[in-house]
Amino acid sequence: MSLATPERIRTLQRALYAKAKQEPTRRFHFLYDKVWREDILAHAFALSRANGGAPGVDGETFARIEIYGVERWLGELREEVRTERYKPQPVRRVMIPKASGVGQRPLGIPTIRDRVVETAATLVLEPIFEADFDEAAYGYRPKRGALDAVRAVHRAIDEGHTEVVDADLSRYFDTIPHSALLRCVARRVSDGKMLHLVKMWLKAPVEETDERGHRRMSGGKKATRGTPQGGVASPLLANIYMHRFIKAFRTYGLDRRYGAVLVTYADDFVVLCRHDAAEVLDTIRRWMASIGLALNEDKTRVCHARRESFDFLGYTFGPLYSPRTGGRYNGAQPSRKAVASIRKHIRRRLWRGNQAPWEDVARDLNRTVRGWCAYFSYGSVTTARHNVEQHLYHTVRRFLRRRHKIAGPGYRQFPIHDVFGRLGVRSPESYSHAPAHALA
Repeated sequence: MSLATPERIRTLQRALYAKAKQEPTRRFHFLYDKVWREDILAHAFALSRANGGAPGVDGETFARIEIYGVERWLGELREEVRTERYKPQPVRRVMIPKASGVGQRPLGIPTIRDRVVETAATLVLEPIFEADFDEAAYGYRPKRGALDAVRAVHRAIDEGHTEVVDADLSRYFDTIPHSALLRCVARRVSDGKMLHLVKMWLKAPVEETDERGHRRMSGGKKATRGTPQGGVASPLLANIYMHRFIKAFRTYGLDRRYGAVLVTYADDFVVLCRHDAAEVLDTIRRWMASIGLALNEDKTRVCHARRESFDFLGYTFGPLYSPRTGGRYNGAQPSRKAVASIRKHIRRRLWRGNQAPWEDVARDLNRTVRGWCAYFSYGSVTTARHNVEQHLYHTVRRFLRRRHKIAGPGYRQFPIHDVFGRLGVRSPESYSHAPAHALA
């Protein structure tokens, strides 16, 4: 959910951005007092509430805060920050399934009070660093998104940058060195109180619960690496550190020497070269090691986009066959993993014991499929949407057959035109999408 930024805060952000853009070496000092500014904290709370999320280690919820009184709660938090008595609480770590469906990844859940203060600080810091960020970076930035990165990759392939460094960083968020990251922040921020605030978030302990329900703590002051995925400030901090790599890419002229186009989205990136991609990969491998990061060698490779495919941000890029022309073209389409993921989400919503009213079930299905179709709306999507539609129909049919205790497969009782008609389920193919791209 997106909330409009109040004009007074936007005026501050524009001023910070303009000053940072005009003076690339300027360091900003008076920032901490903006974090506890009443309007900024109030907007930070509104953003946090709109984003929702589970409670942190203290169990505090937005509902409980509203009973207590939002203004009273914010006033107390504001005074803690103003008087420098504010200290972050431990981050609650949970494991969630990876988007690929294989394995799990850690998610850090700060308390609501920490989310609000992190959001307030991000509102102040983001415009300063946004002035420095490169056009190659698409992740977690205003007016940019994953689909913009997908289009940039496709465009580069069409323009002849077909030797691809298909790279994967190993546990990026978990391995960012604290000392080096803080130096990156300090290049633009000289306000000691603000730097201390960022350092406290990096050093916040992490609380985990094992299978037996026992709690254990890790991290804390002795931690030297990592910023928790799930922390509000983590995306900005991750972008700040990734900027080191992007800056080296420009400074040493890989774009000029190899015709290389870099596209990054948080910790995901590809480099599309006109020639000698293997040399580019060797250079990147050395750079990453020099800044305390590492490539996942099992998932990093060089490929040629005109002959073989590669995946990036849920899309598969590579040669596709056109039934209309009988030829091949450089295509982009939803990846197999992306299709498998939406199929899994459909099955999860139609689990055998789901007793919710059908109207609620259909509404939930439509919301899920609509979100998937909104993202996978670029390139050659017809085949993927048809496959998803068939899976959706058959899963709904089986669900309704069980619910109504119908013997047999249920094709007669629940034909496809009824499922995607009077029963209220939207067909994936009914959602509009960008026209499939084909090379002329």
